Amino acid sequence: MFKIVNKKQLNPVVVSMTIEAPFVARKARAGQFVILRVEEDGERIPLTVAGYDREKGTLDIIFQPVGATTKKLSMMNEGDYIPDFVGPLGNPTVFEKGKRYAVVGGGVGCAISYIVTKEIFEAGCEVDAIIGFRNKDLVILEEEFKSVCNNLYVCTDDGSYGRPGVVTKTLEELIVSGEKYDEVITIGPMIMMKFVCLTTKKYDIPTTVSMNPIMIDGTGMCGGCRLTVGGETKFACVDGPDFDGHKVDFDEAMRRGGVYKEFEKHAYEEACNLLNKEVAE
Repeated sequence: MFKIVNKKQLNPVVVSMTIEAPFVARKARAGQFVILRVEEDGERIPLTVAGYDREKGTLDIIFQPVGATTKKLSMMNEGDYIPDFVGPLGNPTVFEKGKRYAVVGGGVGCAISYIVTKEIFEAGCEVDAIIGFRNKDLVILEEEFKSVCNNLYVCTDDGSYGRPGVVTKTLEELIVSGEKYDEVITIGPMIMMKFVCLTTKKYDIPTTVSMNPIMIDGTGMCGGCRLTVGGETKFACVDGPDFDGHKVDFDEAMRRGGVYKEFEKHAYEEACNLLNKEVAE
């Protein structure tokens, strides 16, 4: 059993939790993920590592309730226990000392962008962070980012805060202005990562993406997380989740991800109705 030792609402739709999991925290690195269940016979879901404290034996997860399981998880509180919490899984993000990086995050993906930026910065590399949100109310981790990067650029689609427009607009403006990046790492919605890659490809900048397709077992056996990368089939859980963004077939990945949206919507609504009924009783 894994105890929830801290819970925080980062914005109206994003929740942060710190979980007591010493064996996972001991080995966790930026870019890796865990698979958890909130009920012993419940659904297995992957959540990317958003932070860790090896001394305290804790690991952070940051998520947005979009399905039945994340909704149930969001209703849990400090002192509650998660029955299954397995990890770290996948491969950590790879970076090289002496290189200059730009980390581009979008929405709740900024939680993972933060820990990636932090590890790169603490290794002595130069790193700029570009983080994007739909509006000012959804901005998360701004102060945390400021302490772990050389330059931070906050963007909002509606222009209500920071730099107006999507992250690719700021990224291209920086490149055109003369900023030299050895590599771009991008984490967020699939469509955002696709357009980041289209932008960097024009300037021949190597780009790494963190893929988050549907996963079940996290060991490569179920095949649910398969992707086409460079014309070959890869599995995000064991081959990734990081891949060369210029080789990923994003259109195929987005089609596959969209297959489950209607099911997730119904499951989420059923979970909400069930939880509301339990609260009323």
